[in-house]
Amino acid sequence: MTAAATRPAYAKAWRNAIFVVFTLNGFGAAAWISRIPSVRDHLHISITEVGLLILGVSFGAIVGIIASSHVIHWLGERRTILLFLAGAGIALAVIGLGATAFSSFGVALLGYALYGFASGICDVAMNVSGAGSERANGRNIMPWFHASWSFGTVTGAGLGSLAAFAGVDVALHLGVVAALLFVGAFVVIRWIPSDEALADARGDDHSKPSFRDRMSIWLNPRTLLIGLIVLGMAFTEGSANDWIAIGFIDDRGFDNGQGALVFGVFTVAMTAGRIAGVPLLDRFGRVAVLRGASLAAAAGLAIVILVPVIPIAIAGVVLWGLGASLGFPVGMSAAADDPKNAAASVSAVATIGYAAFLIGPPLIGFVGDQIGVLNALWIVLGLIIVATIAIPAAREPRDAEAAGPSATGATAGPSETTAARP
Repeated sequence: MTAAATRPAYAKAWRNAIFVVFTLNGFGAAAWISRIPSVRDHLHISITEVGLLILGVSFGAIVGIIASSHVIHWLGERRTILLFLAGAGIALAVIGLGATAFSSFGVALLGYALYGFASGICDVAMNVSGAGSERANGRNIMPWFHASWSFGTVTGAGLGSLAAFAGVDVALHLGVVAALLFVGAFVVIRWIPSDEALADARGDDHSKPSFRDRMSIWLNPRTLLIGLIVLGMAFTEGSANDWIAIGFIDDRGFDNGQGALVFGVFTVAMTAGRIAGVPLLDRFGRVAVLRGASLAAAAGLAIVILVPVIPIAIAGVVLWGLGASLGFPVGMSAAADDPKNAAASVSAVATIGYAAFLIGPPLIGFVGDQIGVLNALWIVLGLIIVATIAIPAAREPRDAEAAGPSATGATAGPSETTAARP
């Protein structure tokens, strides 16, 4: 990381812009999630059909993430964020109109799929740009970006709940959010530097990786190992999101409200871990912090599974949330260490990580049906161990250089020390 004295003039504004992009992305996600019951009522559909709508988001997101490195190659990070953050807003409007004005399951499903596609591409682009902002600012601030996404979801969920209680029409609510994302994309993009300006600042020759170079990322051992880190920690996070409430309800005798509170404890711990993680990363580096985080997640998860004493189990939930908080954002940072191949690497790692959110819920559900949800979480503990073994792959480039070029299999990105404004 560069020293504060050599930060480019636009570094702070770029950082703040990425905070806004992450917040808007999370706000949009919470908007459609919070109105799923209202969409179901408008369309008069079954739980299975609701599942198909959500599957549409997941399918669109996976397609978008896989395509993202090529889209960013063609458009650049800045234009990609602009077009696909705005596109996510348009997709929200389609969902609202499909559910109400058209009363069409097909139109709503199209909107959900388009939202997943647009947000998936935007997700990779904002992580790539966020990693560039880290280098420009000389700090490991990716966890703060992801904490701002969490803040966006909390805010969006709160407003969505208020809209539902007040009987606000789904199309109106999602239309307002769509306008916010659309206008916000065009406003915030002013403070995100273009690829050309960044290349000039680094002294690059403006060349971009070829299609073959982008696809060869999937053969890069370091990228795949970082993918394992993200897979394990995303599985750890996702299993809590989907099953922690039900696990405490079914296996610990909680009622629905208490189960929801346990989930709330986990999300607060996740957010706190991401906020506290930045100074820890600055002081101790990725490898030490990730090892500590994985140890906390494993210990917390083991307590939740094994200890029926409720106060101790809740302490386990806190440890689980703190430990799970850093794997995904730090993995994104590590994947983007080489600026030239950042989009392809982040896309590959994100694809591996998001597989956990697709595979995890049904796997835990199937096993949990046989042996209980909490006992099924031993699968998660196994994946934490796998992720822990892979943690050295996330070592910062400067440390890798000191250890020799074979330490990570990747070239360190140059520091951005030029004060030229984009």
